[in-house]
Amino acid sequence: MVGLGTYHGVRTVALLTDMSTPLGRTAGNALEVRESVEVLAGGGPADVVELTIALAREMLDAAGLKDADPAKALADGSAMDVWRRMIAAQGGDPDAELPVAREQHVVKAPSSGVLTRLDAYDVGVAAWRLGAGRARKEDPVQAGAGVEMHAKPGDRVTEGQPLLTLHTDTPDRFAYALQSLEGSFDIGSDADFTATPVVLERIV
Repeated sequence: MVGLGTYHGVRTVALLTDMSTPLGRTAGNALEVRESVEVLAGGGPADVVELTIALAREMLDAAGLKDADPAKALADGSAMDVWRRMIAAQGGDPDAELPVAREQHVVKAPSSGVLTRLDAYDVGVAAWRLGAGRARKEDPVQAGAGVEMHAKPGDRVTEGQPLLTLHTDTPDRFAYALQSLEGSFDIGSDADFTATPVVLERIV
């Protein structure tokens, strides 16, 4: 569920989303930032774009800006222009290179068919074990660590093709991350897959 806050009497709105499947194609700090910049540039994964636009429309509506079109702002580059100005105004460099993990490990599809399930919790645990998160507040975080998903539920895959790429600076983490991915996905036929909308329900 993704919620929008209230301020001075503005009503609360929550968008109920499917939390069992990962949103987008990345899990991890720099990986997700890269994906977010792609969305601002008018690209990026379709599900991230759809949810971004839905959330933006709710916020614009709450602000009384019903005629503003966030989809147009993404498509024509104006959203990216505003983001770049915001970064520059805070002394940042919008063209700075994002951190990249030193090591990668590819998980390949064990069979051909349709990816019918990819468990968001398992992918999140794998990203954490690769160094993208912390168990305690004093634990270090690897900015480039995480999981890249080359296929999402509903996509057709071929045996041996890359399904996931694991990113970390410390390769001894791979085995631990792979344990969390055991049983995290299923490959079947078109008949085994039922698509669900990105936004399941709007709750006011």
